[in-house]
Amino acid sequence: MYGGGLGVGYDESGYGLSPGYASSEDPYGTTGGNWTPRGDRHLDGEDENEEEEDDYPRSRSRSPSLLSPTTSSSSFVSRYINLSLLSHLAVQLKDKIRRGTHVKGGIPYPNAFTGKDVVSTIQGMIQRELAVGHGVSASDGEYGKGGRVRRLSLEVGREMQSQLWFCEVEWGGGVLEDGVEDVYMFLDDLGGGLGEGSSTSTSAGGGITELPTGIVTALTKCYSPDCVEGVRCYSPRCPRKGDSVLGPLGVAGGSGEEKKREEWRESVPAQLLRSLPESEVNRQTLIHKLISKEEEYVADLDLIHAVFIKPLREMSQPIIKHATDPHSAQHAFIDTVFSNILDLRETNKRLLEILRIRQREQDPVIQRVGDVFLDAATELFSVVYPVYVAGWAAAERRLREEEEEEGEDERRVNTEWKLWVEDRCREAQRLQSTSIRYDLKHYLTRPIDHLQKYTIFLTAILSETSPDNTDGEFLTEALDALAQLHTAAQVRTFQEAMGRGTPGKWEWHDLVERERRERLSRRECKRQSVMFELIKGEMAYAMDLENIELMYIRPLLDSLNSPNPIIYPRERLNSFISDVFHNFAQLHAHHSRLVDVFHEIQRREFPVLSSVTAAVFDAALNFREAYMEYIPNYPIAAYRIDEEMATNPAFKRFVEDAVRHPDAHRLDMKSFINRPIPRLLRYELLLKGILDETPEGHEDRLAIPQVLEVIKAIGKESEPGVVSAKGKVELWRYNGNIVFKPGEWIDMDLLDRNRSLIHTGRLLRQPDGGGLEWSGGGWSELFVLLFDNYRECPPLVMTKAREKDGVTKYFVNRRPIPLDLLTLVNFTDPPTQRGAGLLRNLRGGERHNTTTTTTPMTESDEQNPPLSTSPSTSFPPLSTTTTNTSLAPSLTPSNSYTASQSYTAASDPRSVFPFTLHHNGRQGGNYILFAESASARSEWKEKLEEAVGLRRVVQESNRVFEMETLSVDTFLVPAFGAPNSGLGPSYDHMFTGKVTCSVPFNTPDGRGLVAIGCAEGVWIGFRHDSRSMRRVLHLKMVTQCAMLEDFGIFLVLADKSLFAYHIEALVPSSPSSSHSSQTPQKLSGNKDVYFFSVGTLHGRTLVIYMKKKGLDSIFHVVEPVVERINDRGKATGGGNLGSRFGFRQAKSDWFRAYREFFLPSESYDLIFLKVKIVILCAKGFEIMDLMDLQSVTIPQREDPQHAPLAKRWEACRPLGMFRSTDDEFLLCYTEFGLYVNKHGDPSRQTGSIEWEGTAERVALHPPYILLFDSRFIEVRHVQTGRLAQIIMGNDVRCLWDGRGGGGGAAGGAGAGIAGVFGGGEGEEEHMIQEARVHAVMNASSADLNSIRAGSGQNPNGYGAYGAGGQTRAIAQHVFELIPTIPLYLPGSLASPSTVMYFPQSFSPPHSPTMGGAQGGF
Repeated sequence: MYGGGLGVGYDESGYGLSPGYASSEDPYGTTGGNWTPRGDRHLDGEDENEEEEDDYPRSRSRSPSLLSPTTSSSSFVSRYINLSLLSHLAVQLKDKIRRGTHVKGGIPYPNAFTGKDVVSTIQGMIQRELAVGHGVSASDGEYGKGGRVRRLSLEVGREMQSQLWFCEVEWGGGVLEDGVEDVYMFLDDLGGGLGEGSSTSTSAGGGITELPTGIVTALTKCYSPDCVEGVRCYSPRCPRKGDSVLGPLGVAGGSGEEKKREEWRESVPAQLLRSLPESEVNRQTLIHKLISKEEEYVADLDLIHAVFIKPLREMSQPIIKHATDPHSAQHAFIDTVFSNILDLRETNKRLLEILRIRQREQDPVIQRVGDVFLDAATELFSVVYPVYVAGWAAAERRLREEEEEEGEDERRVNTEWKLWVEDRCREAQRLQSTSIRYDLKHYLTRPIDHLQKYTIFLTAILSETSPDNTDGEFLTEALDALAQLHTAAQVRTFQEAMGRGTPGKWEWHDLVERERRERLSRRECKRQSVMFELIKGEMAYAMDLENIELMYIRPLLDSLNSPNPIIYPRERLNSFISDVFHNFAQLHAHHSRLVDVFHEIQRREFPVLSSVTAAVFDAALNFREAYMEYIPNYPIAAYRIDEEMATNPAFKRFVEDAVRHPDAHRLDMKSFINRPIPRLLRYELLLKGILDETPEGHEDRLAIPQVLEVIKAIGKESEPGVVSAKGKVELWRYNGNIVFKPGEWIDMDLLDRNRSLIHTGRLLRQPDGGGLEWSGGGWSELFVLLFDNYRECPPLVMTKAREKDGVTKYFVNRRPIPLDLLTLVNFTDPPTQRGAGLLRNLRGGERHNTTTTTTPMTESDEQNPPLSTSPSTSFPPLSTTTTNTSLAPSLTPSNSYTASQSYTAASDPRSVFPFTLHHNGRQGGNYILFAESASARSEWKEKLEEAVGLRRVVQESNRVFEMETLSVDTFLVPAFGAPNSGLGPSYDHMFTGKVTCSVPFNTPDGRGLVAIGCAEGVWIGFRHDSRSMRRVLHLKMVTQCAMLEDFGIFLVLADKSLFAYHIEALVPSSPSSSHSSQTPQKLSGNKDVYFFSVGTLHGRTLVIYMKKKGLDSIFHVVEPVVERINDRGKATGGGNLGSRFGFRQAKSDWFRAYREFFLPSESYDLIFLKVKIVILCAKGFEIMDLMDLQSVTIPQREDPQHAPLAKRWEACRPLGMFRSTDDEFLLCYTEFGLYVNKHGDPSRQTGSIEWEGTAERVALHPPYILLFDSRFIEVRHVQTGRLAQIIMGNDVRCLWDGRGGGGGAAGGAGAGIAGVFGGGEGEEEHMIQEARVHAVMNASSADLNSIRAGSGQNPNGYGAYGAGGQTRAIAQHVFELIPTIPLYLPGSLASPSTVMYFPQSFSPPHSPTMGGAQGGF
């Protein structure tokens, strides 16, 4: 190693690795090579004016002061200091080493230093040179090559010692060791120890005359001239290659000969030994044996680092397998298995140094060791050992996972790891030179065993210590401190267990010594036990919340990267996790912080805690909002889990596998997500237990009740949300389990957030056919559901429940009844017996009359009440009707029912209690249902009245359309049963006949008018001013009218004749108008026009009217000619009067023929599309191009796949065709609607949409269609078909459907239809705020008086009433439907709002928006 003939080598197989120490780890703060000595001159403190030499002086006669350049430039070191020269290193060592007063053998030595100081100082000098010039990085620390650097520093120091650069203060013959046992001094610091003539005498200048000489070959430069930085050197011994110079690292750091200590008895002079008492001899023997055991323990810790930890960290190919990041997995494995064992090594090395210093200072008889171990137990060990002991359970579990099979999942054993551990254990055996081979677990348990031995040794030493020795007190305190340390380790072990394993099951009394418990009162022990249980439960709870992430969420997310994800399709996963786990992460964060606070309190105060209430109070205030959001979501989460398990086998297997997880405790996913709810209740129970055991005057007596109030408030305030969520979950379950009849489907929108379930229950129904079942076994059991919704009409649904494989399906037995069409008829009938059938009435008659009409009931009717009456039967809408009292006198004898009979029937278990409902729809009628008890019937009555009343209130506030009166008392018809002849001549002029049509328009001078046609002519007046109506045309049987506003032409179809009038002739803008005398023209020759339609095609305004010839429909297409219409010369005063009132015909020169075609089918209407027309005929919807007269009929009845619907198409008449989406149309028939794509094929799997009534006309006001039954108007969304509103009335008819109106009303003739039916242009989801539909219904006297009073008219002001107010005529209420902006309620009035509890989610999925196929006609 050294040049110049020294030939000094070093042993590579020694034992006792001693890498560099940080200065904080040395008991005196003197270790390490990077310290800065006070007052010493070193490299970065030299004066810049000091003379610099070009070459480093090599003469031994030079003064050391000239050899200590202190410039801060790093280039100076390379220029003037050659660290490969031992003399340079010696001068630097003397200049940099820190000196102090050290005691050895009771004698203090000033300006002295230890062997460790020498090694650390040399290491600080050479480590940069090794890093730069030899590739040995000091930043590797003790896990890299730093151990070799320290070993090299030790060898350099020994060479300096051998050349007497410094010597041991007692001139012992021992070689320099990297420790604190020996004390050294420089020769010139030995005051008076040497004479002037000595070979080491100082010169007159005070300098040393001789320096150590030699070459440190490990620090020399490479001999190759081509060896430069950045280029690989060819020399196999190049110093830049690091290991080629320093050699492989051995375990030992010494000379190769392990220093064997003699027994204390043998090392002490015999005279001194005989002077000591036997107890002191035994005491000294135990103390030295304790020091010896500490040395063995530190050596074992060094061995663990060198043999196991360091090779694991330096592996290029990790042996700990991991799918994505094996390097990180291996480092995590090291941190878990070896924990903080390196911190233990440094801590015990520091303790060993202190013991050696004490041994050196008080040699040969050590006076005290208790103070050393007291400081160690309270300062050195207080943190590191509890951490290690607590982490041993996790380390053992991790080792077991790597070495053993994992049970049912049949994980393969890591054979590579097992072989590696076996090889390392052999290496450790070789280094220890022992015949016993220990496994890794033995080495890992060494710290725990050694900690326990401290107590044994100190107890033995205390027993041999004399009472007058002050060390006895220190030993006693040290034993107490170790006991507390042991308790702290147990507490931390309990905390680290987090409820798992045996430590997780410990109770308070398991961790507290019996003597300590006996010093406490029984009440205090119980209080501490309850607080401990609170902390223990909180740890288990926090662990369960963490397991939600580990056991469920992460595997679900990881499955996204696999070919077969657990949740499919992948897009559903995020919404599923949000619905199921919701904000659990917030709860986990809150409770993890609470656990940390609990642990801190335990570490600080255990075993007697003063209070934990403040921590719980603070946590409760913080986690309140998180629980308010989480708890109401639980029903939704449970539903999503059940739903997914029922439909997803992969998810079901995943949940079942998770149950077998060791940390699952055999609990399933729903149990985990339910954990927060019972935890709140547990808080209340435990806090009350603490309060019961808390003494008077304690702060908890006031604080705990406040905490209880906060926690109770969370439960109370979240309860409404839970109730609402449960209702929604019920709705979702019913949505998936309600089954309609084949081909029938009704979108009840049960997934809407505003839908709620008001009531459900079991009811009975008599068998069809009159109920002739003697045994009563033919009675049917119904499960009836009453829903509520504030946007669409809520239904009452009657189903039959059938359970199969644990799933209950609800098969719809009767068409759902919208509440708008439901009438409550009778809830007062007496009970009857199920087995009696209809023969019960033969025993005196037990049924009351349930009809609400004025038709007298016959005896046959009374004895055979039908289940469902004729659909034509009309009941007053939205009203509760009881027994008809007008018939009560005639039925009293047969219907008398004494109190005793009533009590007997009610107490009979076979008794059932009837009530009657009426459905005012197409498939409705009377429904007689039976409840099993009077209370059940009363409850149904209460819920139905509540739902009907609530619906009425909401309907008033949230109507889609509202009626705006156009005329209320202008158009009258005779009352039923009151013919004209019975009224007298004064009433003949009043009757106008039924109103049949209307159209709004604007005149050129800006007046907004409306024309209304009826059987007696045409009336025109201002809109919304009924009193302005005046008859302008005396035509009979007017059925249709339209306005061509751009041409000033008014078209009227009267008595199958089509007339054209100039609007100035009807409502002149001024008396001198040039058109006021123009002659009207007749477009058709004979009275054979059935209907006409106006619209625009290719920019041309067309009028198409239809005539019949046999079974064929003949269509004439004409086009108005503006020049002819404005030709004033055609008007003749003589002919105008007759033609204006229909007395003669005029030639139609205002229109020219455009096209004529026929259709071999009966036709009902014609609609203009954007570029084509649609003819509604008996065959269906005929789509025709007027350019080439090519047509196609939809739907295709001949297509076999349409066979189930073909019969419905044939039985019903088409009414309209509306575009619902860009690729889809809605075909409307009299009884149902059907969505089709552009090819005319049905586009939705749900089948047809059944109307509630029988539609006679249909109109469109985007985005709604309006279906006109004689009893009501159905308002449905054109895209979904959902029922949005029902407008009740009597003899309801559509007058104007938006076609043929003026520009002010509907955007020009046919513009509204073209925009809707054309190509999607202009179609908007939001409603057009102008009226597009006119209608008429018979006005009741109450409605009439209300309208008159609202308009300021006299309620009795029209001659429609005879003497005494008797009705002689029926007023027809003409109105337009104005769209409104619905004031949607935030949630259900039957349950609290759910907006705050349920953020918008994709699941459960909302009702889908069906799309059609691409293409077109």
